[in-house]
Amino acid sequence: MLTLIRHTKPQVETGLCYGQSDLSLALSYPKELEQIRANLSTKPHSQIYSSPLKRCTILTQDLFSNFKCDARLMEMNFGDWELKKWDDINDNYAQKWYQDYINTPCPNGESFIEMQHRVLEFYNEKIKSQKKDTIIVCHGGVIRLFLNIIQNIPLSKVFDIKIDYGSILYL
Repeated sequence: MLTLIRHTKPQVETGLCYGQSDLSLALSYPKELEQIRANLSTKPHSQIYSSPLKRCTILTQDLFSNFKCDARLMEMNFGDWELKKWDDINDNYAQKWYQDYINTPCPNGESFIEMQHRVLEFYNEKIKSQKKDTIIVCHGGVIRLFLNIIQNIPLSKVFDIKIDYGSILYL
Protein backbone atom coordinates (compact mmCIF):
# COMPACT_ATOMS: atom_id res chain seq x y z
CA MET A 1 0.00 0.00 0.00
CA LEU A 2 1.12 3.53 -0.75
CA THR A 3 0.21 6.23 1.77
CA LEU A 4 0.56 9.84 0.64
CA ILE A 5 0.46 12.67 3.18
CA ARG A 6 0.38 16.30 2.12
CA HIS A 7 2.28 18.67 4.39
CA THR A 8 0.29 20.94 6.67
CA LYS A 9 -0.42 24.59 5.97
CA PRO A 10 2.74 26.64 5.41
CA GLN A 11 3.31 30.12 6.79
CA VAL A 12 2.82 32.00 3.54
CA GLU A 13 0.85 34.91 2.22
CA THR A 14 -2.20 33.95 0.19
CA GLY A 15 -1.60 34.19 -3.56
CA LEU A 16 2.18 33.67 -3.39
CA CYS A 17 3.97 31.26 -5.75
CA TYR A 18 6.16 29.06 -3.54
CA GLY A 19 6.85 25.64 -5.11
CA GLN A 20 10.37 24.79 -3.92
CA SER A 21 10.80 27.72 -1.55
CA ASP A 22 11.58 26.37 1.91
CA LEU A 23 8.76 27.75 4.04
CA SER A 24 8.00 27.45 7.73
CA LEU A 25 4.76 25.95 8.96
CA ALA A 26 1.70 27.96 10.01
CA LEU A 27 0.87 28.48 13.67
CA SER A 28 -1.94 25.94 13.23
CA TYR A 29 0.66 23.16 12.84
CA PRO A 30 0.22 21.48 16.27
CA LYS A 31 -3.53 21.09 15.73
CA GLU A 32 -3.03 19.84 12.15
CA LEU A 33 -0.38 17.36 13.36
CA GLU A 34 -2.79 15.89 15.91
CA GLN A 35 -5.48 15.51 13.23
CA ILE A 36 -3.04 13.64 10.99
CA ARG A 37 -1.96 11.38 13.85
CA ALA A 38 -5.59 10.58 14.65
CA ASN A 39 -6.36 9.65 11.03
CA LEU A 40 -3.14 7.89 10.03
CA SER A 41 -3.11 4.14 9.67
CA THR A 42 0.43 2.78 9.30
CA LYS A 43 2.25 -0.51 9.34
CA PRO A 44 5.43 -0.73 11.44
CA HIS A 45 7.66 -1.94 8.59
CA SER A 46 6.78 0.67 6.00
CA GLN A 47 9.50 2.47 4.09
CA ILE A 48 9.10 6.19 4.67
CA TYR A 49 10.17 9.06 2.41
CA SER A 50 9.86 12.81 2.59
CA SER A 51 10.45 15.79 0.40
CA PRO A 52 13.54 17.56 1.78
CA LEU A 53 11.64 20.84 2.17
CA LYS A 54 11.12 21.61 5.87
CA ARG A 55 7.34 21.88 5.57
CA CYS A 56 7.53 18.12 4.92
CA THR A 57 10.51 17.05 7.03
CA ILE A 58 9.17 18.65 10.21
CA LEU A 59 5.91 16.75 9.81
CA THR A 60 7.72 13.53 8.93
CA GLN A 61 10.02 13.81 11.98
CA ASP A 62 7.01 14.35 14.23
CA LEU A 63 5.21 11.29 12.82
CA PHE A 64 8.01 8.77 12.27
CA SER A 65 11.37 7.93 13.78
CA ASN A 66 13.15 6.80 10.63
CA PHE A 67 12.79 8.18 7.09
CA LYS A 68 14.75 9.20 4.02
CA CYS A 69 14.53 12.43 2.05
CA ASP A 70 14.45 12.42 -1.73
CA ALA A 71 14.64 15.61 -3.81
CA ARG A 72 12.47 14.03 -6.51
CA LEU A 73 9.54 14.49 -4.10
CA MET A 74 9.88 18.28 -4.05
CA GLU A 75 7.09 20.49 -5.35
CA MET A 76 7.35 22.05 -8.80
CA ASN A 77 10.31 24.34 -9.37
CA PHE A 78 8.76 27.68 -10.35
CA GLY A 79 12.21 29.21 -10.98
CA ASP A 80 12.12 33.00 -11.28
CA TRP A 81 8.51 33.05 -10.09
CA GLU A 82 9.28 31.63 -6.64
CA LEU A 83 8.00 33.93 -3.86
CA LYS A 84 6.28 36.29 -6.29
CA LYS A 85 2.56 36.99 -6.17
CA TRP A 86 0.65 35.08 -8.84
CA ASP A 87 -1.14 38.34 -9.73
CA ASP A 88 2.26 39.87 -10.60
CA ILE A 89 3.21 37.00 -12.92
CA ASN A 90 1.43 38.18 -16.04
CA ASP A 91 3.84 38.85 -18.90
CA ASN A 92 3.64 37.17 -22.34
CA TYR A 93 5.69 34.19 -21.20
CA ALA A 94 3.41 33.67 -18.23
CA GLN A 95 0.42 33.63 -20.57
CA LYS A 96 2.12 30.88 -22.60
CA TRP A 97 2.72 28.92 -19.37
CA TYR A 98 -0.88 29.39 -18.19
CA GLN A 99 -2.07 27.99 -21.53
CA ASP A 100 0.26 24.95 -21.42
CA TYR A 101 1.84 24.48 -17.97
CA ILE A 102 2.20 20.77 -18.74
CA ASN A 103 4.87 21.32 -21.42
CA THR A 104 6.06 24.89 -20.84
CA PRO A 105 8.72 25.30 -18.14
CA CYS A 106 8.69 28.25 -15.77
CA PRO A 107 11.58 30.66 -16.40
CA ASN A 108 14.63 28.94 -14.84
CA GLY A 109 12.25 26.30 -13.45
CA GLU A 110 10.49 23.24 -14.77
CA SER A 111 7.35 22.20 -16.60
CA PHE A 112 4.76 19.85 -15.14
CA ILE A 113 5.89 17.07 -17.51
CA GLU A 114 9.49 17.49 -16.28
CA MET A 115 8.24 17.21 -12.72
CA GLN A 116 6.25 14.13 -13.70
CA HIS A 117 9.41 12.50 -15.06
CA ARG A 118 11.25 12.87 -11.74
CA VAL A 119 8.25 11.61 -9.72
CA LEU A 120 7.87 8.66 -12.13
CA GLU A 121 11.57 7.87 -11.75
CA PHE A 122 11.14 7.85 -7.96
CA TYR A 123 8.01 5.68 -8.25
CA ASN A 124 9.71 3.10 -10.49
CA GLU A 125 12.83 2.95 -8.31
CA LYS A 126 11.42 3.11 -4.78
CA ILE A 127 7.83 1.89 -4.96
CA LYS A 128 7.09 -0.26 -7.99
CA SER A 129 10.34 -2.25 -7.83
CA GLN A 130 10.39 -2.59 -4.01
CA LYS A 131 6.77 -3.75 -3.58
CA LYS A 132 6.80 -2.64 0.08
CA ASP A 133 4.31 -0.56 2.00
CA THR A 134 5.46 3.01 1.54
CA ILE A 135 4.60 6.28 3.24
CA ILE A 136 5.47 9.55 1.54
CA VAL A 137 5.14 13.04 3.01
CA CYS A 138 5.16 15.52 0.16
CA HIS A 139 3.27 18.23 -1.73
CA GLY A 140 -0.04 18.61 -3.52
CA GLY A 141 1.57 18.61 -6.97
CA VAL A 142 3.54 15.44 -6.22
CA ILE A 143 0.44 13.68 -4.89
CA ARG A 144 -1.43 14.59 -8.07
CA LEU A 145 1.40 13.09 -10.11
CA PHE A 146 1.20 9.85 -8.14
CA LEU A 147 -2.52 9.79 -8.99
CA ASN A 148 -1.58 10.34 -12.64
CA ILE A 149 0.92 7.48 -12.53
CA ILE A 150 -1.05 4.94 -10.49
CA GLN A 151 -4.64 5.71 -11.46
CA ASN A 152 -3.94 6.95 -15.01
CA ILE A 153 -5.59 10.31 -14.39
CA PRO A 154 -4.55 12.57 -17.29
CA LEU A 155 -2.14 15.37 -16.43
CA SER A 156 -4.69 17.85 -17.75
CA LYS A 157 -7.22 16.62 -15.13
CA VAL A 158 -5.13 16.13 -11.98
CA PHE A 159 -5.67 19.69 -10.75
CA ASP A 160 -9.41 19.01 -10.70
CA ILE A 161 -8.67 16.88 -7.62
CA LYS A 162 -8.67 18.83 -4.37
CA ILE A 163 -5.91 17.86 -1.97
CA ASP A 164 -6.09 19.80 1.30
CA TYR A 165 -3.14 20.49 3.58
CA GLY A 166 -2.70 17.50 5.87
CA SER A 167 -4.63 15.15 3.54
CA ILE A 168 -3.89 11.44 3.73
CA LEU A 169 -4.47 9.27 0.65
CA TYR A 170 -4.20 5.47 0.60
CA LEU A 171 -3.49 3.93 -2.81
